[in-house]
Amino acid sequence: MHWPFCVSKCPYCDFNSHVRDGVDIDAWREALLADMAHEAALTTAGRPLSSIFFGGGTPSLMPPALVETLIDAAQDHWGFTPDIEITLEANPNSVEAARFADLAAAGVNRTSLGLQALDNEALHFLGRAHDVTEGLAALDTAQAVFDRVSLDIIYARPGQSEADWQAELARALSFGTGHLSLYQLTIEPGTRFATLVAQGKLTPADPDHGAALYELTQAMTGAAGIPAYEISNHARPGEESRHNLTYWRYGDYAGIGPGAHGRRGGMATLRHKKPENWMSAVGRNGHGLQSEEPLSGEDRAREALLMGLRLGEGVDLARIAALSGIKADRLVDERAIDQLTGLGLIRLTGTRLQVAPAGMLLLDAILPEVVAV
Repeated sequence: MHWPFCVSKCPYCDFNSHVRDGVDIDAWREALLADMAHEAALTTAGRPLSSIFFGGGTPSLMPPALVETLIDAAQDHWGFTPDIEITLEANPNSVEAARFADLAAAGVNRTSLGLQALDNEALHFLGRAHDVTEGLAALDTAQAVFDRVSLDIIYARPGQSEADWQAELARALSFGTGHLSLYQLTIEPGTRFATLVAQGKLTPADPDHGAALYELTQAMTGAAGIPAYEISNHARPGEESRHNLTYWRYGDYAGIGPGAHGRRGGMATLRHKKPENWMSAVGRNGHGLQSEEPLSGEDRAREALLMGLRLGEGVDLARIAALSGIKADRLVDERAIDQLTGLGLIRLTGTRLQVAPAGMLLLDAILPEVVAV
């Protein structure tokens, strides 16, 4: 469920987020409910939801009553598994933290908190609206009212030394959250940071330095009992993001709201990206779909491999062969796997293919070699 609005646009962000002077909550409620109803009518009956994820944008700007209405509608359409995970992304400032208790009462049981840094100078550099004190107060509130809390932190920032990151990560680990999303700063096209790099006003971290920080991250999180289960995501056993695992394990999911992607029974769905275009489409058609395309067996196999190899558990080639109709020996390049296995970057055990920890540093380079479809 995508809520596309933010108070301001962060200079590193290339997500579908928009700044608007005002939002007609009543109109958005009706449009999101219509978009959801359309998607529900096209999904297989008897498959209750195991997760809901309110992403953005900044979903913590949503009125809790709207969140509750959407959760109730989802339950009416699909039903819920007994242990459903309902996550809402949140900014850690005092205005939004004041809504946390009401959001929990509305049914949200997990929050992903965009702390992003534990240093005020770094927060200013990242364009964040909160400082460290305000962020940690919001964290205290979140831990008091939500069953589960995840923290987002961006590292490998310009000028950040290994000692700096070691101290910052140690502090983050001390908060005791069950999940950490630890992302290296990436310069994405079309962002303010990309413009500054092009102008020579910003120098990204050296890749070798980033690799050293990544290795430090794996060592510290592993020692703290919160190891990586995906290239950038760390969790205590049982605290993994069940919603994101659906993506990485290539399950079905319904995408609702502006710019939302979905995978439904072998179909790829995409909603209109710009909020105004999505609203117009809902008013015109009863849904916000921009496209709905069948995926070929090759498409499904390629997506399942590229998503699943990000996970520490890797992929089961037999499962991907079954869902795609492509024989397992045609999914991957065996010569590349033999070569990468010899380098300690890939492991193949029976039909289970995994990227080794050393290979995670080279993931973007490895995957095109491995994937044959």
